Amino acid sequence: MLYQPWPWYVAGPLIAIIMALLILMGKRFGMSSNLETLCSIGGAGKYSDYFKVDIKSKRWNLLVVLGSVIGGFVGANVLSPNPAVDISDDTVAKLNELGFESAGKSYLPTELFALESLSDPKVWAILLVAGFLVGFGTRYAGGCTSGHAISGLSNLQRPSLIAVIGFFVGGLIMVHLLFPLIFAV
Repeated sequence: MLYQPWPWYVAGPLIAIIMALLILMGKRFGMSSNLETLCSIGGAGKYSDYFKVDIKSKRWNLLVVLGSVIGGFVGANVLSPNPAVDISDDTVAKLNELGFESAGKSYLPTELFALESLSDPKVWAILLVAGFLVGFGTRYAGGCTSGHAISGLSNLQRPSLIAVIGFFVGGLIMVHLLFPLIFAV
């Protein structure tokens, strides 16, 4: 069971139980809020009042991040005997046309994330702009995809519904319009 993806009828109720427990404890789940906590821990409160927050009340969420990192590592390196990603043959063919020969063979495209790729200025520019846009979008939307899609929708928050719709629309625009322009060979 650990070596296969869990079906929706197992994973979905587990997420629902965790979200119900968090709601009952008065906690909000999200990954991007941890960046604020880390900045606060690092002393950013000395320079900006925005980062003057009660760090102790947010420590539990840092454990979630640590668990996600450890779980991701274990899942990718211990529980996945084959590093290949199960995506459609059409998607692999389209990514190969755009120069991503590692498509379907690894979780992250080595053309962008391998150490050898960092010698290419185009890769640096793409990663820098992408990181800025993700960071800006997260702050502008008041949270990340996990916070809005899991926690916000569980709390029936209209802004989270709007944000999730925006994430999907933005993802479709990126994949179908911008991605081919950026990576055209």
